[in-house]
Amino acid sequence: MCGILAVFGCVDNSQAKRSRIIELSRRLRHRGPDWSGLHCYENCFLAHQRLAIVDPTSGDQPLYNEDKTVVVTVNGEIYNHKALRQNLTSHQFRTGSDCEVIAHLYEDHGEEFVNMLDGMFSFVLLDTRDNSYIAARDAIGITPLYMGWGLDGSVWFASEMKALSDDCEQFIAFPPGHIYSSKQGALRRWYNPPWFSEQIPSVPYDAMVLRKAFETAVIKRLMTDVPFGVLLSGGLDSSLVAAVASRHLAESGEEYQWGSQLHSFCVGLKVTLPLDTFELLLLVIVYISSIGSPDLKAAREVADYLGTRHHEFYFTVQAGEGIDALEEVIYHVETYDVTTIRASTPMFLMSRKIKSLGVKMVLSGEGSDEIFGGYLYFHKAPNKEELHQETCRKIKALHLYDCLRANKSTSAWGVEARVPFLDKEFINVAMSIDPEWKMINRGKGRIEKWILRNAFDDDKKPYLPKHILYRQKEQFSDGVGYSWIDGLKDHADKHVTDAMLAKASFIYPENTPTTKEGYYYRSLFEKFYPKSAARQTVPGGPTVACSTAKAVEWDAAWSKNLDPSGRAALGVHDAAYEEAEGANKVAPVSDSYQAPGVTDGIVSQTTTVA
Repeated sequence: MCGILAVFGCVDNSQAKRSRIIELSRRLRHRGPDWSGLHCYENCFLAHQRLAIVDPTSGDQPLYNEDKTVVVTVNGEIYNHKALRQNLTSHQFRTGSDCEVIAHLYEDHGEEFVNMLDGMFSFVLLDTRDNSYIAARDAIGITPLYMGWGLDGSVWFASEMKALSDDCEQFIAFPPGHIYSSKQGALRRWYNPPWFSEQIPSVPYDAMVLRKAFETAVIKRLMTDVPFGVLLSGGLDSSLVAAVASRHLAESGEEYQWGSQLHSFCVGLKVTLPLDTFELLLLVIVYISSIGSPDLKAAREVADYLGTRHHEFYFTVQAGEGIDALEEVIYHVETYDVTTIRASTPMFLMSRKIKSLGVKMVLSGEGSDEIFGGYLYFHKAPNKEELHQETCRKIKALHLYDCLRANKSTSAWGVEARVPFLDKEFINVAMSIDPEWKMINRGKGRIEKWILRNAFDDDKKPYLPKHILYRQKEQFSDGVGYSWIDGLKDHADKHVTDAMLAKASFIYPENTPTTKEGYYYRSLFEKFYPKSAARQTVPGGPTVACSTAKAVEWDAAWSKNLDPSGRAALGVHDAAYEEAEGANKVAPVSDSYQAPGVTDGIVSQTTTVA
């Protein structure tokens, strides 16, 4: 990941303004600590902070066309850049950067080239020939981008809100899958896949087609000239990412960029109980999982099975780490959403450890639960139509939750997270399948994400041990497994009084916090981002176990138990079904803690993360 900042139409283009742009661009240096660049043209500025991953020696930005009349600053990766170059034979390339194709594609195709890009990206392009400019963001919003307006009529774009919030009177999160054209003076959608309309698809399930699409998605993301690794827990999604990457590297004969083994990473929470002291590792892949438990055993088993060199990092709830990092986490992640902050903190700490080992890029497993209906509340989906429409809503909101968390938590330390499940073509394949195949059907032995598990169930050449491939989310132990969440709540209780929470609607009339934890995070957020425009970039609304507001209607009991964490899912585990059969009632059960769109979460000693 890199950091970009672009400003157009400044009334003041003095040296002082140039210095101010450089100062603001430095706020993004954590995203790109390897090099800085700035292009000034009349009243326009394009700045760049580079994280060098592809062509680290000559790919500094901004990038140009042959005569430097087209200037572009890019954050992201263009995975099909080599194929695109083959169709740009009339152009002369200055670097080996994957992003240089953008300038030349614009020359040949004008503004209508964005859909040709296969990757994750946010970019701003200036055409000095007519002083026009465009800005665009990738299909799902894997990379962040903000757009703002100054009082002098200037238009701003930045990778993170912190680079423009002080100088813009109004600003928004740039919508995914859109392009802004100065010629038209408006945003328009460039990404229009069939699933976006939420119409119910009818393509029959083909396991091999799904498998091939995912393998292709993983392999293309191994494009790198620097050391890389994978985030690995015992869960399904991360294990499949690691399995496909490991198999490809072994079969292709490609040398690893970092030693002879693929490296895998997790982070754990050290928990000390007053009566029986022991260490509980909550594995995080982007999220959190657990130690001394079946999950830790599964993660290590997967690492041993795949032959990865597995690294486990630890942090404490406080002691200068977990809770003490909250202010810094909120500053970097730029949200006050409760579950996003809960999940971002361990990932933020893990990324620092990963960077200390010299790794700049990791593969991660976001997106699977949104695409395949893997969250526990999907057990209550009344029919395939409702399930499909909910998965569509979840994918559309990923940029507000998982993509934001995964990108900014890692980029805070100059690490890039790549997410194969959010590959454009893979999403098209998975979302075209008749959603009847995604329905949880206990009678047919179909647990959540069965079609993904089945696609990689290969007896002749197994990707994973079968018991790992079919592990199901288990019952959560509130007393131990939520030690991280409970620690956060206890900390908030010490800082937010009952009287403060009772008057929350007067202090925070927009997205009013309903818990002390939410109030505490909001107060920290407003410390860094006090403008109304900033708070409006954060979503709100009722949710249960990471659902959208619409899915809350699936179960009448949920409206009385609104909680974004997994513990709000009622009666959907095997254990819950068994208890219900014995007691003729549904017992409260929950899975791992899951931030909106997070595939793995905080778990107890008996929890499985998928």
